Amino acid sequence: MVTGLCKMDDLHLLVLLIALVADWLLGEPNILWSRIPHPVVLFGKVVGMLDRLLNIETDPDAVRFRKGAVTITALILVALLAGLALDLLFEAIGFFGFFLEVFVVFTLLAQRSLHDHVKAVVQGLRNGGLEGGRKAVGMIVGRETAFLDVSGTCRAAIESLAENFSDGVVAPAIWYAVFGLPGLLVYKMINTADSMIGYRSDRYFWFGKASARVDDLANWLPARFSAALIALASGLLHGSRRGIESMKSALRNAGLHNSPNAGWPEAAMASGAGIALGGSRIYSHGRVEQAWINPSGKRLLAGGDVDTALALFATSCFLSWGGVVLWLCIALLV
Repeated sequence: MVTGLCKMDDLHLLVLLIALVADWLLGEPNILWSRIPHPVVLFGKVVGMLDRLLNIETDPDAVRFRKGAVTITALILVALLAGLALDLLFEAIGFFGFFLEVFVVFTLLAQRSLHDHVKAVVQGLRNGGLEGGRKAVGMIVGRETAFLDVSGTCRAAIESLAENFSDGVVAPAIWYAVFGLPGLLVYKMINTADSMIGYRSDRYFWFGKASARVDDLANWLPARFSAALIALASGLLHGSRRGIESMKSALRNAGLHNSPNAGWPEAAMASGAGIALGGSRIYSHGRVEQAWINPSGKRLLAGGDVDTALALFATSCFLSWGGVVLWLCIALLV
């Protein structure tokens, strides 16, 4: 049995490494998810049910905040119990359970799907003009795309790429490596809840506040680690000076972002790609003003800048694999 060759922590790292490689090579198996719901879709249904049940707009603000806190607590408990149950099941069925665990981790990583969705923005611009780019970027961002020009479309794609490198790749990898399936499912539930109710709109400002704060805590370390990986990738692709500047940009400009975490990978990506990110944008709940990140960088962006960011993203993903390999080697030697 595999569990006989490795300690449990080592086994998690081996599972993670295989899942990362499989995710990059295979991406989202649409033939599967067209027949059964993706786990994150199921998480979203649970979040939506509690939102409809508990988020009553006539309640006082304090009551809505408490209900929101109860909601995220219940969601975490559901995910934790699901993770523990899967742990017990996979351990009970032995060798086959190892591959089932690889599959679960593989489905909850987003390297290839994120790369392909952002690449589609470039292809949309080149094949369908501005409308093609807007349509493609609308699949991955929450902001209003009808008012975006080419530069704004490219900027939105690159910002989504940088932020989701942390949320969709680095964070789930870290949570799984440290806490196994319970940690991974808890993280994905937190992140799903934040993406659905963690807004500052009238409906969610109070009800989603606790979810947003928990998500901030869950992503604190991964966001900073993501910035370091992007900076290292910048150094490998564009020279050590660019890599150093990328890390300096993260340290200097991350606080300019409205999010306590998203600014880290975005600032590293902006400097690494030689561009400026940020500025004002329009969401369904209104306009959001934000300072420019890496303000000395190029502001009029084109498809080639997205390609540069994609190269940084891919290299950062490969570096994360190397980090897992190194961690696994150290764990095996200790």
